[in-house]
Amino acid sequence: MIDTGLEGKVAIVTGANHGIGAAVAESLAAQGARVFITYYITDSPYPEDELEEAKRVSVGGHQMAVAMQQQSGEVVVNGIQSRGGIAVAYEFDLGKVDNIVKLFNLCESELGPVDILINNHTHCVMETFDPFQVKGDPPQVLLTNTESIDRHFAVNTRACALMMREYLQRHIGREARWGRIINLTTVLAHPRNVSYAASKGALVSYSLSAAAEMGKYGITVNVVCPGATQTGYITPENEKQLAARTPLQRVGQPEDVADVIVFLASEQGHWLTGQLIYASGGFLMFLNE
Repeated sequence: MIDTGLEGKVAIVTGANHGIGAAVAESLAAQGARVFITYYITDSPYPEDELEEAKRVSVGGHQMAVAMQQQSGEVVVNGIQSRGGIAVAYEFDLGKVDNIVKLFNLCESELGPVDILINNHTHCVMETFDPFQVKGDPPQVLLTNTESIDRHFAVNTRACALMMREYLQRHIGREARWGRIINLTTVLAHPRNVSYAASKGALVSYSLSAAAEMGKYGITVNVVCPGATQTGYITPENEKQLAARTPLQRVGQPEDVADVIVFLASEQGHWLTGQLIYASGGFLMFLNE
């Protein structure tokens, strides 16, 4: 058996109350890491009874995705603890700058100094430049606007940059020589999802700069881009189409992406830094991005 070297390491995983973040938290805990889960629950567009029904039926779609996003991080913690792992969960809006220091302080007091930072959280509201794409009441796709642009960049870009800065300052302060940062992103352009894609594209640039600057401190920084991954939103009809476009002939599961992230966090990933890795079963490849 390969020793990942993660026993006793402390990891922050953001956006970890569901989906890929939850799978990453569970996988790191299974390797002996102590996991600090943070998440943020926004207002739901659906009544609670509809969300409960969506979870009961467990068929992919927007309601199912929202139902999973509304889940408390304590659900993930309870699962980890039931398997003998160590984890805590706290809710933070990472779009608020003051919460970055508070989060790190709380993690240190509960679990210890942070060795591994996984920036998985995201804000995503469908947006377009084209007014003819804005349809319905309320519309499913919004015309891009100042407030929405600012919120996407505050959560998806600025928060990650400040998390990396805070991580490095504390790493240097305790004279640590081992560290891992892994940021999750998307491909570079998303029609009808323009601010989300742009904010994630900026995160790639921040990450590659961080890799160049932080290597001398023993920190690797990498970016993982999942392909079509079933986190609740993929309907059975779409799943067939997406699987047909994937060389490995299925859509991804959160655990598939978590395996890649655990590898990057492990001792075996020590010679990888400054990389954008497509964890997609071949759905995404560099030459066809």
